[in-house]
Amino acid sequence: MLKIAETFLSLQGESTFAGLPCFFIRLAECNLRCNYCDSAYAWQASGTAEVPQLAAKAVASGAQLVEVTGGEPLLQEETPRLCDALLDAGLTVLVETNGSLPIDRVSVACHRIVDRKLPGSGMAAHHLDENYAKLTPRDEVKFVVSSAEDVDFAFAEIRKFHLDQIGCPLLLSPVWGRIDFAELAQKVISCNLPVRMQLQMHKIIWGDVPGV
Repeated sequence: MLKIAETFLSLQGESTFAGLPCFFIRLAECNLRCNYCDSAYAWQASGTAEVPQLAAKAVASGAQLVEVTGGEPLLQEETPRLCDALLDAGLTVLVETNGSLPIDRVSVACHRIVDRKLPGSGMAAHHLDENYAKLTPRDEVKFVVSSAEDVDFAFAEIRKFHLDQIGCPLLLSPVWGRIDFAELAQKVISCNLPVRMQLQMHKIIWGDVPGV
């Protein structure tokens, strides 16, 4: 049984899959408290569901893409089984995690999106560096930046751990309302690193509201 915050069909707003129809399974509870969190409502469960039930809902949605997110999905023991069920159903599976727990709990057949917490989040010390060695080219690393200092930290992290040599996408995502988009764009242009700037498409379309 899994603790659920919400499930819904929408557009994928982030990652290299942005713009595609996606069924979201937002699991409840999180072990971190980022000061810019836009899904704090997921800290508490709204209900529970079994793995077959969630897999069936994902298939019934008609989307080929499904994201398991949170909260922090790797906190729950049944998450690997859920991911396997979604893969067995022929779906493309994204798992978004805050980077504080081992990512090898879920299959490498998933696209694991690892959020590297930066100083501006207040949670940078919780990052598990060991996860970098477990990345594959199908995974993604997301740096959520809220200041110029965060951007510099992200670039230093990429160089320190040679993340540009893994072959997985490296994403810079600005915190809504905290950093100027044009300022970040200029830093990406001039950094001489294979990083990609992304904006949260769902917030541009619908605003900063849950369930989209």
